[in-house]
Amino acid sequence: MVYVLLLVALASLAAAVVLRHFLPLLRNHDLPKGSFGWPLIGETIGFLGAHPSNTTGGFLQDHIARYGTVFKSHLFGAPTVVSCDEELNHFVLHNEERLFQCNYPGPIRTILGDSSTLVVTGERHRQLRSMFLSLVASTGLKANYLASLDESARSVVASWRGLDTISFCEEARKFPYKVIMELVLGLSPDEPVARRILQEYQIFMKGVISFPITIPGTPFARAVKARKRISETMERFIEERKRNPSKQAVFLDVLLANKELSHEDKVGFLLDSLLAGHETTSVLLSILVYFLGKSPNIVEQLKKEHETIRSSKGKDEPLTADDYRKMEYTQRVISEGLRCGNIVKLVHRKALKDITYKGYVIPAGWKVLPILGAVHLDPSHHVEPEQFQPCRWEGLNQSAGKSFAPFGGGARLCPGSEIVKVEAAFFLHHLVLNYRWRMDDEDVPMLHQYVEFKKGLPIQLEPL
Repeated sequence: MVYVLLLVALASLAAAVVLRHFLPLLRNHDLPKGSFGWPLIGETIGFLGAHPSNTTGGFLQDHIARYGTVFKSHLFGAPTVVSCDEELNHFVLHNEERLFQCNYPGPIRTILGDSSTLVVTGERHRQLRSMFLSLVASTGLKANYLASLDESARSVVASWRGLDTISFCEEARKFPYKVIMELVLGLSPDEPVARRILQEYQIFMKGVISFPITIPGTPFARAVKARKRISETMERFIEERKRNPSKQAVFLDVLLANKELSHEDKVGFLLDSLLAGHETTSVLLSILVYFLGKSPNIVEQLKKEHETIRSSKGKDEPLTADDYRKMEYTQRVISEGLRCGNIVKLVHRKALKDITYKGYVIPAGWKVLPILGAVHLDPSHHVEPEQFQPCRWEGLNQSAGKSFAPFGGGARLCPGSEIVKVEAAFFLHHLVLNYRWRMDDEDVPMLHQYVEFKKGLPIQLEPL
């Protein structure tokens, strides 16, 4: 009898979930076309399938062909409208908190923490974003920051002398990590606390791109524990810094003096700084090295631009803001790397009310997924979209259009987007003037929720 009652209860629960999620479909005939897939599971597994970053992948290709660039599905445990349409993407991104709200799945919130700027909403998000903007403003194109950036890029590239092969992904992480440690925390990357944070952070990042299973021993479970250890290390570091303020970490001291943010907010902010300032730059550099390694003619054109810049300077003279402004072709290369790399594939939003858009309805409470990468690879916006062609950006204002949003948009536009491009440009300067390279083994940038090179992008070096 107990088993019968249990089965009835489970069946009732399942029916309630199904009715809650799918009843809008029965009463609303203006939903986009699409399929909800399997009951409860939906289409999430197929949606998360890995594919090369310069392709939309089989799932989206199939659904766009069958239903169009806007379709309904059932993803991450909720009924969802998926948008591969530039107009709808722009509409969603620029109506934050009015019509749509940030709504990342529970596992992402678990691993990032409730104080991450990626998941917080409303006033808390505005406060934390304001702090990020302050950090960007305190660096910008200022001479001391650029000199530190130049020295970091120069030292990483110089460390390869005498090496035939390197794992570029590993090397690429050293450059922005050194910069962000010194910039935000005032730490040398060789200090014990910095090394501990890096070790735990690498475990953390493996979990971020893994399937969210909390069974002990899985990458996700290890990442949750690593995030806790990073928080504890940060807390101890913050307490020490309160007792002994440092002139080298002006930004950290400003952060600690902010009375509006909770202690957890401050710890979450520092972790977000690592995620944004470290991971985005290192992945972008790996993507650029991959595509440039397959395009020697583009490397030669890039090299000529940097030879011209270097010819007007002393051999060891650091790069300046004026030098950066001269890197016009470099900017096209970086933009093309962002378009083909799709570091940010999508963002997670939720409709706050019933929304009618272009003849179809997005019901209140439904998830909305703007797929930024799908627009980057849409042949109606970009000719031969799978090809790496920096020349496509010649004469274009890259920030003006709706078909290019590598850093999101609206109120959640990445505040450090320009810093990422400066870091990439400075690193490319020292790379192309010192080495040629070729891929040691075919290692394609694969896009899950994040971009990953399975083999770490091994490359063979030839010093110039």
